[in-house]
Amino acid sequence: MGLDDIKRRISAAEEKAGRAPGSVTLIAVSKVQPEDRVTAVLDAAHRVFGENYVQEAQGKWPGWRSRWPGVDLHMIGPLQSNKARAAVELFDAIHTLDRMTLARKLAQQIEQQGRSPQLFIQVNTGDEPQKAGILADELPVFLSSCRDLGLSPQGLMCIPPEDQDPLPHFRLLRDLAADHGLPNLSMGMSADFETAIAEGATHVRVGSAIFGARDYG
Repeated sequence: MGLDDIKRRISAAEEKAGRAPGSVTLIAVSKVQPEDRVTAVLDAAHRVFGENYVQEAQGKWPGWRSRWPGVDLHMIGPLQSNKARAAVELFDAIHTLDRMTLARKLAQQIEQQGRSPQLFIQVNTGDEPQKAGILADELPVFLSSCRDLGLSPQGLMCIPPEDQDPLPHFRLLRDLAADHGLPNLSMGMSADFETAIAEGATHVRVGSAIFGARDYG
């Protein structure tokens, strides 16, 4: 299983960066993975998972949570505003807060349900027109508007452009978080999580390196 290897690499990266042991949360990205692969990771006592699609997560996790208590479930994919109710019901953290329409829906559902998932604002660090996320220079106003709604974002998330060195993007996100007093950084995936840890990541999102390649067929 890749889980043990990834955990060893995270521990080594924490030590190399002078970080406290256990200061980085490993989110095992289980989207589109076969049941036996995910349950093997659950059997190995890992409890933090990430999903990209609300409907897929609704079909899997209520049953698995009854068998494996203590699961911490993170929404890491684009979130449609009309799925806000289900997302607040199901997820313990939402990493993709990226627009005011969604912020208003989440604020409404958090108030109605009395559940308060941890919120990360997605920042489009590469200024990519096809990618979701707030632009870096929009963050101060967006964060203030979220707080006016009663939301309390605790961190930032980014997905660097595929064809670029991720390091400048991780450093930009780290600096933005520091400027705004946000303690959490969701950055780093299978190919670059060690670089992200060196730059202060508190949450890394690793899928294929744990579970194996996804089959979208």
